[in-house]
Amino acid sequence: MSAVKIGFIGAGGNARGHMQRLSEVDEAQIVAICDLNEETARSATDEFGGAIYTDYHRMLDEAEMDALYVSIPPFAHTDAEILAAQAGLHLFVEKPVVLDMDKGLEILDAIQSAGVLSSVGYQLRLLDTANRIKRYLADRTVAMVSSHRWGGLPGVHWWRVMDQSGGQLHEQTTHQLDLIRYMTGHEVVEVYARYDLLTMTDVEDMTVPDSQAAILTFDNGTIATITTSPMMTQGGGKSDINFLLRDQMIGWATNAVSVTGAAAPELEGDVQETPNIDATFVQAIIAGDQSLIPCSYEDGLRTADVTLAANDSARTGKPVRPRMA
Repeated sequence: MSAVKIGFIGAGGNARGHMQRLSEVDEAQIVAICDLNEETARSATDEFGGAIYTDYHRMLDEAEMDALYVSIPPFAHTDAEILAAQAGLHLFVEKPVVLDMDKGLEILDAIQSAGVLSSVGYQLRLLDTANRIKRYLADRTVAMVSSHRWGGLPGVHWWRVMDQSGGQLHEQTTHQLDLIRYMTGHEVVEVYARYDLLTMTDVEDMTVPDSQAAILTFDNGTIATITTSPMMTQGGGKSDINFLLRDQMIGWATNAVSVTGAAAPELEGDVQETPNIDATFVQAIIAGDQSLIPCSYEDGLRTADVTLAANDSARTGKPVRPRMA
């Protein structure tokens, strides 16, 4: 086929990263960019090409596209993915895919009914380190998992509003949860979470808890704990995942794997370069092969399902079973 024609809904920093990577893919062409802020859309089209839109309904009606990127805040997912799927457009949706599971299931149904390809921006699944651990754990029993993401406060206003971002576990630490699902190959069947806002009450409009902790139970009995906080506003922090096996602990941190206890030569060696997630999406479209994509919409929705269940648990004080479990 000729170049894959791609449109964008959202032209902020996350979308710009995708645009930059797509500009390096010969088989891709950005043909339309939509953002509520016309100047933001214009700035993006000046750099990467394409027609300017401020109304995605109009863009979907007018622009000739093969695929659509949806890179917008969690609360803004309404009908764009559904309309795009019904129009036969392949979809790349940024994480987390929704703030409401009813909407997510509606979008999933539209994607499956249309038979279009789908991808979610969990690019960490492409890391050599993540895939080494995934292969290593495939025939081993993981008893416990521990993960922490302690960082700073994003600058965008909507992020600090719980009803718009869904909180840090849902909006940022979704990456760590998704990797735990991916690397263990198991699904969460129960979540128990506790949240509180203790130290950042002086931040304007802050309703996202600054202390979030969740205990997850997986379908094979594995127990995981995840903690996350945006309190490190002056820099520093922590981001890791640790897997506890019999006589062994496997640690993951982006481009590094550590082993404590029994040796694991399978995890040693130079780290390989990470594939371009956007080039991977384009090649999957050309090949018509969903299996080339590291995370489908359904898989990404399962990750959102767990973090939304954690939010429900923190609100009710009770364990919650994810809806797709």
